[in-house]
Amino acid sequence: QVQLVESGGGLVQAGGSLRLSCATSGRTFSTYVVGWFRQAPGKEREFVVAISGSGGSISYANSAKGRFTISSDNAKSTVYLQMNSLKPEDTAVYYCAAGYLMSQDQRHYTYWGQGTQVTVSS
Repeated sequence: QVQLVESGGGLVQAGGSLRLSCATSGRTFSTYVVGWFRQAPGKEREFVVAISGSGGSISYANSAKGRFTISSDNAKSTVYLQMNSLKPEDTAVYYCAAGYLMSQDQRHYTYWGQGTQVTVSS
């Protein structure tokens, strides 16, 4: 079992920045992949970015490239998502999830956090 807890969401103006955190526990951090997904109102949940436990492999969705940066702190078993130049269309509930395969497919992620709301005002 892996437990994940997101934090750092909130309300920000367009062009602003937020840093989300995903604190994990339960298994050796380096053995799994952590991904960020988001779900906007009325839309399906979509992949944002993922990082391997070692930090050696990262996969970004096209919508996140250039604005979002994922990083990890093995000592804290925590993954961060730095989001810059935020747009109103980034408004969504952001979830972190853990799995054992580097993938953009949410079906490959077994464990999920409860999500944190990000709202970007125009």
